[in-house]
Amino acid sequence: MSLPGYPFYPGSRHPISIVRSEILDIFGRIGFTVSEGPEIEDDWHVFSALNFPPEHPARDMQDTFFVEKDPDILLRTHTSSIQVRVMENTSPPIRTVSPGRVFRNEAISARAHCIFHQVEGLYIAENVSFADLKQTLLYFAKEMFGEDTRIRLRPSYFPFTEPSAEMDVSCNLCGGKGCNVCKYTGWLEVLGCCMVDPNVLEFNTIDSKKYTGFAFGMGIERIAMLKFQVRDLRLYFENDIRFLKQFTNTIL
Repeated sequence: MSLPGYPFYPGSRHPISIVRSEILDIFGRIGFTVSEGPEIEDDWHVFSALNFPPEHPARDMQDTFFVEKDPDILLRTHTSSIQVRVMENTSPPIRTVSPGRVFRNEAISARAHCIFHQVEGLYIAENVSFADLKQTLLYFAKEMFGEDTRIRLRPSYFPFTEPSAEMDVSCNLCGGKGCNVCKYTGWLEVLGCCMVDPNVLEFNTIDSKKYTGFAFGMGIERIAMLKFQVRDLRLYFENDIRFLKQFTNTIL
């Protein structure tokens, strides 16, 4: 009875889980619900329903992990497949975010991994415009990274949106001066976005003449790099106790 108690140290949530919860909370405040779906998917939900033509390079084995060499069964490369399932089973207006783990056959580095986590958003209703998209993303960036955060949108291309854009946020790791994470530009790309292509709406039995919508998708690891100033995302997968202990007192 006189022996001192054994020190049990409290555990911590994983930084990816912490950031995932914060992202969902931010979009939940403006009316987005959470949708989830399977990690093993079929070609229709991952590619065809999203306006990927048969010859699109994203279908190549270099990018996609197929299951038992079946060209129709694969590990999802993005959580947009969840959005397809939502559109199949829900009538507009639709306002949802889809978190989950995704898989791509990529070289592992400080900025990329073959397994990572995404949160994708979809909003479909009458008279949805690009201005709605921009203000939604600006609200998210300021809530996540601070009121002084700036964003910029650059023209891009995705088969399932038209027009398409990439969104950058000002790098808070270097204060915009330039570092290895932002490639010395002062900006870090965090998500792709833009208006949903009318073909995608029609593929999913939504009247593209009546409804419009926007979509966006972001990597949770990239957001966590900025949020916690981590310069190598491989740390998220190594289960190093010394790294994880830093998040013991992080409460969201």
